[in-house]
Parts: sequence; C-alpha cells; structure tokens
Amino acid sequence: MSTKIFRALIGGRVRPRVFIRDMLARRMLKKLLGLVWRTTPSRLRRWSALLFQKRFTVSVGAVVVDDEGRVLLLKHVFRAGAGWGIPGGFVSQGEQPEAAIRRELLEETGLELEEAQFAFARTLARVNHVEIIFRCRPRGVAAARSLEINQLAWFAREQWPENLGRDQRYLIKRALDDGANEAV
Repeated sequence: MSTKIFRALIGGRVRPRVFIRDMLARRMLKKLLGLVWRTTPSRLRRWSALLFQKRFTVSVGAVVVDDEGRVLLLKHVFRAGAGWGIPGGFVSQGEQPEAAIRRELLEETGLELEEAQFAFARTLARVNHVEIIFRCRPRGVAAARSLEINQLAWFAREQWPENLGRDQRYLIKRALDDGANEAV
C-alpha cells in the first residue's frame, strides 16, 4: 500500500470499508474491460482504435552533407517564408522512414544516398505531427527535378542564406552536432 493511501486511511479522510470496496470494484472493472477487449474481433478493435486515437502525420527531413562539409538546402515552392530548408517530405502509409527520405531526395534532387543515419525525431503538438530527421551523405549530382523546388544549393556550415528560418537552422545544427540526446 502506498504511503499516501496509508496516511489517508490513518488520518480518517478515507473510510477503510469504502476504500476496499472501491479498490475491488476497480479491479473487477479492469478485468471485465480487458476480457471484453481481448474477445472483441480484431477488425472491430482496429476500427475503434482509429476512431478514438488522435491522428497525426509523419514526415522526414535530411541534413545532407557532401565531402566538403557543405549542407544541401532547397528553396521550396510550398514552404512558408523564404522557402529555404532541408529536403524532405511526408511518409506514405506503410513506408519506412529511411525509404521515405531516400524517395524524397531522389524525386526532388535526383540524389541517391550513400548513407542515411537517424539523427533525431521530434513532435510538433500544435499540428499533431512527428518529424524524423536523418543525417545523410549523397551519391551523385544534385539538380532541382521537382516542380516543388525553385532552387537548390550547397552551403558551408554557418554560411546559410540570410532568410533561412530559425527552425531550419536549429534542425541543421542539432543534426550536425550529433544532438540526438538533447531535449526539444
């Protein structure tokens, strides 16, 4: 019995009989709910989980660093503000995050990846979104290949375009500084 409950019982704030009755009722309710859930057909359980769980989106981003230590930035048509940022996009249903970032880079820039290493993940609660960031090494030559990309360029570290957003700077710095254990 926890100290808090014991003090409440001794202090007279909780009557022992009522406490025990409530505790037993909770245990029985838990057992009953567990039994109902386990015996419910799996399709109905999945449907109810979809109905009652919050929905969210998942995207991937890549901090791509070439052999000279430069970082690839893209000027996106659909990105707010100046448009400059790291390459990335949404993860399709059933797609693995690493496969998604490889697909996005190939679609947007024609680059294949020599290596894609998980850097960190973060949640954006305001928009129910999870973002997975990779640190990558490219193979090939980058060129804007998608309608959603206005321009691409390689930038030396800390020589970012003037109008690169604070959040994008943070993502790059954290990925490059190997900040996987830092709190967001």
